[in-house]
Amino acid sequence: MRPVAPSSRVVYPWKTHITCTIFWIGEQPTQNNPTPNCKSSWDTEWAINFGGYDNPDPATRIANHTTGEFRPKAFVPKLNPFYIALPYNDVQAYNAHKPEASRVIPWFSRMAPKPGKTVCKGRWIQIYYANRSCYAQWEDCGPWVTDDWEYVFGQKPPKTKKNGAAGIDISPSVRDYLGVKSGEKVHWRFVEAAQVPYGPWKKYGNEAPVGAPDADQEAQQRYLEYLRKLRDEQFMKKPLNQL
Repeated sequence: MRPVAPSSRVVYPWKTHITCTIFWIGEQPTQNNPTPNCKSSWDTEWAINFGGYDNPDPATRIANHTTGEFRPKAFVPKLNPFYIALPYNDVQAYNAHKPEASRVIPWFSRMAPKPGKTVCKGRWIQIYYANRSCYAQWEDCGPWVTDDWEYVFGQKPPKTKKNGAAGIDISPSVRDYLGVKSGEKVHWRFVEAAQVPYGPWKKYGNEAPVGAPDADQEAQQRYLEYLRKLRDEQFMKKPLNQL
């Protein structure tokens, strides 16, 4: 793939009808998944940096489209609760990228990373389900494998056959915003940071506005304006699920 100039408006292709599964920070090991999610592929203190256990139980969560609150009730997260995992890791050691990384990752060359510095962590994606779009950041690797660049950046389907050939893990906040269940199909694509509209995915963490999130009336107004714009655009557009 040829890198594009930073000033260009990048439009990445959709990955359509991809099985999603739910995962969360602090998820405990199971027989099928023996690794706890207290650490991510790129953050050894993921749960600590997030602020706690991202309990997926709906009874323990805030999920409100009117206020734009999608997070655990127990604490205000210090990182973006809209996170996902894709089955690729671009680094293989603290000082080295995987051999194909510079060739297959579209934005690799223009980021010019130091050896072993990931260019995948924090990348934005758009997820589409049931006529609703959501935005989230790439924060971990999975489901199941971490070398499937042919699916993540290419045209092939996910290589894993587990969980219905799952190709994306989504956080509880993404689940709640979209109203999607584990095992259902979604569409997703990469987007540049400048293309991400204001929404609940920018209320917490590094994307949050300056000042206390709950008291930022200007930010709240921007979110309501975003909802109205999204509603109008979806009314006018042909549903993507007809692809």
